[in-house]
Amino acid sequence: MGVYRAHTELRPTMRSARDAQSYERADDEACGMTGNGNNTEVKIATPEAKRLRASGPILILAVLFVTGAFLTWYFTWFGRDLSDVDISQYLVDEKHPRRVQHALLQIQQRLEGGDPTAKQWYPQIVVLASHPETEFRLTAGWLMGFDNQSEEFHQTLLKLVRDPEPIVRRNAALALVRFADPRGRPELVAILSPFVVTATEEGEVASTLSEGASLARGALLARITQPDKKTVEVRSPLPGKLERITAPSGSRVATGAALMTINSDKDSIWEALRGLSLIGESQDVPAIESYTQGSAASSPRIREQAVLAIKAIQGRAKQE
Repeated sequence: MGVYRAHTELRPTMRSARDAQSYERADDEACGMTGNGNNTEVKIATPEAKRLRASGPILILAVLFVTGAFLTWYFTWFGRDLSDVDISQYLVDEKHPRRVQHALLQIQQRLEGGDPTAKQWYPQIVVLASHPETEFRLTAGWLMGFDNQSEEFHQTLLKLVRDPEPIVRRNAALALVRFADPRGRPELVAILSPFVVTATEEGEVASTLSEGASLARGALLARITQPDKKTVEVRSPLPGKLERITAPSGSRVATGAALMTINSDKDSIWEALRGLSLIGESQDVPAIESYTQGSAASSPRIREQAVLAIKAIQGRAKQE
């Protein structure tokens, strides 16, 4: 190992009184002081120096702000590795949903790597699968598919595939494919058809969306003003694209009436087609065929997967 030596800059040696005085004057001038003997005059600081001193607190605040932002990002970044203790603590930290999701993602990565220590958290994962928070249920459902030997996970997924939230049902159905269980098949087929958004209350609809708009899950779709003047928000339960508006802005609707339909996002469609290639049946082919041509086949990736799914289903039918 090399040795690092500090190099100190040495001040020139003073060889005479005159040299000493010149160095002293130079030092005094550097400090803002002039004069001879005891008659020393202090110079008034320049505007530049005043501005430098005034900007000091601002620079400190800026550094603190940047540091705080970095720490916030770091401790909520899903790519940060967690210890066993961290995972156990995060899984029960319901006040911070991102921590729960972070822990679940870390467990998923361990399962993918064949780490048997992940099984210690299985009981907590099953508990989260029945939690009121949708994010916990959908993430737990997806995670369970990474251990298709766990009967506990298998039985829990069969409950999640009947969840009231469509995004949870979809994740559970995809996970069941890994168990070679076709009981999630109807949900996979449903992904290929438009999802109908219904009114949760009666009243007058107000919406600014137009057909064809891209939607994130949780996006505001409409507001319904009830007869008692209370307003209820309708948010998208799924990511995708607004296909058709059934109840335009200003119309009055009853509870359960159709408001609009949403087409699934491309990733969900591709995953559904891949799942159906493994567990699909002949009666599913018509729903799949629409993705082999026309506007539904909006990407080569989806069109190719749709063709493969049909071939796989037909191949299984010939063997029966």
